[in-house]
Amino acid sequence: MTGMDEIVEQFAPALWRLAGSFEFDPAVREDLVQDMLLAVWQALPRLKDSSSLKAYVFRIARNRAVSHVARQAGRPRPAEWHDALDMDSACPYQQAEAGERQRRLLAAVCALPLNQREAVTLFLEGLSHAEIAEVLEISENNVAVRINRARARLTERLSS
Repeated sequence: MTGMDEIVEQFAPALWRLAGSFEFDPAVREDLVQDMLLAVWQALPRLKDSSSLKAYVFRIARNRAVSHVARQAGRPRPAEWHDALDMDSACPYQQAEAGERQRRLLAAVCALPLNQREAVTLFLEGLSHAEIAEVLEISENNVAVRINRARARLTERLSS
């Protein structure tokens, strides 16, 4: 059985990014990630097949994020989300250019409908279509449709 320290080490950065697709305020996002990790820790004893750990962790995290969104529905949202870049080796021009690309991509992803945003975020985290289907509790065909629609919207938005 995998320990919680291993799960935190393996999944915390991905959970941070997943939480970022649901919560734009960095302080609240940090709380959401903590809630996700707590939920994973509490559910870990119920994991029957350790080969499906990745999908199990993401399904629990996604469910916690959906609950979070439901609780926060009436709360005002910030207009923009700013994330620090870790580009110590790049020159300032490269940092600015990469930052602008990242900002545009993030804005485009955040503008997607939630069902497409979830699928794309999980896909970008390296989950297979089968794993995404398990996390979102939908068919693999539906995953492919959501990702293709999201790609088309992202391409359209980023090319303008």
